[in-house]
Amino acid sequence: MKYLCLILCCIPAMLFAQVEPVEQDSTVVEYIIIEGDSIPKTAINLDEVLVLPRLKFKNRDERVRYLILQRKTLKVYPYAKLASERLTSLQERLDQLDTKRKKKRYAKRIQKYIEEEFSEELKKLTKTEGQILIKLIHRQTGKTTFELIKELRNGWRAFWFNNTASLFDISLKKEFAPLEDEEDFLIEDILQRNFQNGRLLRQKPAFDIDYYDLTDKWVDNKS
Repeated sequence: MKYLCLILCCIPAMLFAQVEPVEQDSTVVEYIIIEGDSIPKTAINLDEVLVLPRLKFKNRDERVRYLILQRKTLKVYPYAKLASERLTSLQERLDQLDTKRKKKRYAKRIQKYIEEEFSEELKKLTKTEGQILIKLIHRQTGKTTFELIKELRNGWRAFWFNNTASLFDISLKKEFAPLEDEEDFLIEDILQRNFQNGRLLRQKPAFDIDYYDLTDKWVDNKS
């Protein structure tokens, strides 16, 4: 499953200036300087919190389907998150290398690291888990696994042509499309719930996903 392994190693003058908080009557007030004028900043910046609807299942089979999908999603999401992080650091490192020889040497080091750290775990994934992972890699990087492989192919052939049978029947071109695919919506729902309960570490997707638009289509319209 070295396709997936690769991705895992691999993502005028200023008008405003904020000054240190000023303590007044035990209340911390931040001031913002706007062209010489001090304006107190009393609002608190908070991360957006989604209000998730209560889960409703029409029957036992639907509930079991969701729970199975949840187990598989929780298993592979950390790999997709790592793929995004590795891709970012990989590109940054390659940009710093100025010769093919250095890039080739770096490629060998990365390949050895991947094989030692990730290969055995990724080989344990089922076909379904592998497909979910590929879709989540698209969610986190904005590119399909196929596109990532195509972009990085030159100079990295050893990564592409070994053990391709391990990805047989898995589409590397699969995108994450929760507005078109109900299963992808369920995956997004699972992610959001587990971000909020702390089971998964939140990482922003590479493209905008409006959860409420998704629930309008897949939940409200079916009620």
